[in-house]
Amino acid sequence: MRAADLGHQRWAAAHEQVLSWADGPGLRSVLRSHLLGMAPANAAALIARSRETTTHFAWCLRDRTAEPFSFWLHEYKPQQDWRAGYADSVHNHRYHFCTVILSGGYRHERFRATVDEHTGLITGAELTSRADCLPGESGVLTAEQFHRIPTALDTTMTFLVKSRPVRAWSLSYDPATGIGHRHTPVESRLAELTSLL
Repeated sequence: MRAADLGHQRWAAAHEQVLSWADGPGLRSVLRSHLLGMAPANAAALIARSRETTTHFAWCLRDRTAEPFSFWLHEYKPQQDWRAGYADSVHNHRYHFCTVILSGGYRHERFRATVDEHTGLITGAELTSRADCLPGESGVLTAEQFHRIPTALDTTMTFLVKSRPVRAWSLSYDPATGIGHRHTPVESRLAELTSLL
């Protein structure tokens, strides 16, 4: 992965490289061994880099600043524990990513979004594809593309390779209410916070 050209124009091609070594059962075994063999300090660092979302736990397995990517394991919560939010809205991401389903499965929907040129917010979304994805299946999504995962089977886990952020924020849209939002990560707001004091 370090030798791959993972620039914006070639991120989709990175998907093929990820597939060359990210077979489901083999990768699960490697990940299990890696987690079991972690020193306590490394386990604490992994936990500190990870976070909970409304639909899943995002475990950051590797994130080194000098590398153009990071590795993640997404552990989806049981559907009954999901809270309405970003993941089940129509949204994009600040980064490109490739993903492989390790267990369980989910419904993946892709959308064409209409973005208002004045507000920069999504004002409408049209479903372009829907697929029920199972273990071993993989996909790629660039920062310009919009999608959502409205449902996932219990015990769903995915492995992701993410690019570094290529946008300052991401967008989401709730089709039920017609309301769009801009999501700016806290780490990019320090200068703004300082100016507000």
